[in-house]
Amino acid sequence: MSTLQEGKWSKPQDLGKNINTKADEKSISMTADGNTIYFTSDREGGLGGLDIYMSKKDKKGKWGVAVNLGKTINTEYDDDAPFIHPDGKTLYFSSKGHAGMGWYDIYKSTLKTDGTWSAPENLGYPINTADDDIYFVLSADNKHGYYASEREGGQGETDVYRISMPKPEELAEVSGKSVNESKEPGKKKLVSIAKVEAFNPITILKGTVTDALTKAPLESKLLIIDNEKNEVIHEVTTNGLTGGYLVILPSGKNYGIAVEKKDYLFHSENFDIPGSTSYQEIVKDAELKKVAVGTRIVLRNIFFDFDKATLRPASTAELERLYELLVKVPTLKIEISGHTDNKGSADYNKNLSQKRAQAVVDYLIKKGIDPARLKYAGYGFDRPMETNDTEEGRQLNRRTEFEIIGN
Repeated sequence: MSTLQEGKWSKPQDLGKNINTKADEKSISMTADGNTIYFTSDREGGLGGLDIYMSKKDKKGKWGVAVNLGKTINTEYDDDAPFIHPDGKTLYFSSKGHAGMGWYDIYKSTLKTDGTWSAPENLGYPINTADDDIYFVLSADNKHGYYASEREGGQGETDVYRISMPKPEELAEVSGKSVNESKEPGKKKLVSIAKVEAFNPITILKGTVTDALTKAPLESKLLIIDNEKNEVIHEVTTNGLTGGYLVILPSGKNYGIAVEKKDYLFHSENFDIPGSTSYQEIVKDAELKKVAVGTRIVLRNIFFDFDKATLRPASTAELERLYELLVKVPTLKIEISGHTDNKGSADYNKNLSQKRAQAVVDYLIKKGIDPARLKYAGYGFDRPMETNDTEEGRQLNRRTEFEIIGN
């Protein structure tokens, strides 16, 4: 594994003895969160030639013991080229042993809720042919497939092809009665066709990170947090030359996004992506501000119960990040401010916003921060960020901020 740092690739690191052995390890695919890999090996103890294995990263960043995916996926012949879709549960791979049209055919299997894999489905013609078809990769939006094929009409032996994936209603009906001779004498493979799901529950989040003053791109750390579990589920480094980043978020979670860099205040975003959300792309740029008196940022992952000043558990990660900043910079003095939309009376909103700001300060004091470094204020709807004429604007106006008032 090699990592891009400030425009240069680091020296490759061996993934460890659980992954690499004296046998052949030929292909690998990583989940979008970077915590699970699928790879192939013909090591001892397998079911045939090349088998597909899975390994998870532990808390120390090491890859765990490799687990064979079992007889549902692996056969007595070669099973190779795994590709785990960004949804984290759809596996594409090539096999010589499953019922198909040629020698290597491309298949699809889905990880079920009980941890087992569904019976592999052949992707069918025109993707699979009587020749070798392997190394299939499906684009994140499920619209295009890329793979290698040794078919007639190519430039050489194995060529790379792109195909527009057919919609479910466009797929030909195959009853399973069609039988084709494989390259192995006496062995026949039945044909089936796997449908690509129209519903694709992932979100592509991308953007650039820059210095708020100079607009220069920054290499920074970007954390993805599951707010309900208060867990960092993914960590990426933005491109040092462009400031760019791209992460893939499965639907069905409330995410906190935190961007961090030394000598800068962190930047946070919140994304609540319902489980019913299909494929979408969101562009979110972040401008990081230097630690300086007068600098103010929005704490987008501070949540309160409706119409109350009670901090919800999903706020913990953001509160801890603020606490860590105050510990790292012991001279910092800040003001926590609460803000609302214009629904309700001015007095009511100012009182509610002040109580919410106080709740954040109380949390920090209980963690051990000197009260003399903390101030709180409620501004109600006196300082709107956006118009209060739309729900989107009102949502942005309901916020908690902190401002550096001393350093």
